Amino acid sequence: MAAQDGSEVAGMEAEVTQKVPEVPCEAAGQEDAARTEQASLTDGESTSAQPAAVSNGEENGTGAKLKEKIHTLTGLPPAMQKVMYKGLLPEDKTLREIKVTNGAKIMVVGSTINDVLAVNTPKEVIQQEVKAEENKKEPLCRQKQHRKVLDKGKPEDVMPSIKGAKERLPTVPLSGMYNKSGGKVRLTFKLEQDQLWIGTKERTEKIPMGSIKNVVTEPIEGHEDYHMMAFQLGPTEASQYWVYWVPTQFVDAIKDTVLGKWQYF
Repeated sequence: MAAQDGSEVAGMEAEVTQKVPEVPCEAAGQEDAARTEQASLTDGESTSAQPAAVSNGEENGTGAKLKEKIHTLTGLPPAMQKVMYKGLLPEDKTLREIKVTNGAKIMVVGSTINDVLAVNTPKEVIQQEVKAEENKKEPLCRQKQHRKVLDKGKPEDVMPSIKGAKERLPTVPLSGMYNKSGGKVRLTFKLEQDQLWIGTKERTEKIPMGSIKNVVTEPIEGHEDYHMMAFQLGPTEASQYWVYWVPTQFVDAIKDTVLGKWQYF
């Protein structure tokens, strides 16, 4: 710990618990951004198991200096630390006044800037990152997992497409499409309930639109008037629900509706 005279405190240990404070966010499961680590506030030179004595000069170091030392060890900015030693640690008092003893343990709660940004990243940033990653890959419609569905050809009851057109969502469900297993699927947009209903022969899943992290689309090669589309239902690509043969005129309306750009009728 750097004191006011430039000296350091040796032999003081601290248990540092680092966790993300409560911040507004939309994605479910964001508490996973919290992490715990322990660090010893020592001078990094002594290897003795016995704590060293605290000199008079070192005892004159303040709580603010202690926060600076914690910053060097954990990456927690001083302004984002809550330091506790027999209560909340005052920054303007010296270690002598606080009665920090040799070998004392101090609790620190706080977050790094990266932790806070990670759990509060806007949807727009996530979408840009996903799009950039997609540009590095081969076209989706050429990938094996999608080819096995696309090679079946258009469903017999596929909805008509209008290339180059943009239309509002119809009042009836979008039907005549396949999911990744090759089964028939329909999409129903319940705007009054803020839900997307994904229906198959077996069941209908009712998904809150606010829980959908991203929408990925790509024209189908050779049939550019139709798209393949994925709804990301969780934090990773493994949670994507794929739908094939979406008429191109509805693609923008679907993305705008799901990602929060409401249409007014």
